[in-house]
Amino acid sequence: MSIRVTLDRVLLERRMSLTELCDRVGVTMANLSILKTGKARAVRFSTLNALCRELQCQPGDILAYEEDADENTAPAKAAQ
Repeated sequence: MSIRVTLDRVLLERRMSLTELCDRVGVTMANLSILKTGKARAVRFSTLNALCRELQCQPGDILAYEEDADENTAPAKAAQ
């Protein structure tokens, strides 16, 4: 995956537990755990907004783009 979630780092910096964040943003523990572990395939802007509001951060503090090594070396698919 090219997008890495750094929610655990931000929580540690804020000295906030995942449970406390769940209560503040109104998202289930299961959904925040999926996001935190990087298994989420998508995130709603409303959820991202709530996370940033409660953590007093920017989206870039929670999400980071990392180029996969194989993305640069993979040949382009030929048009069929």
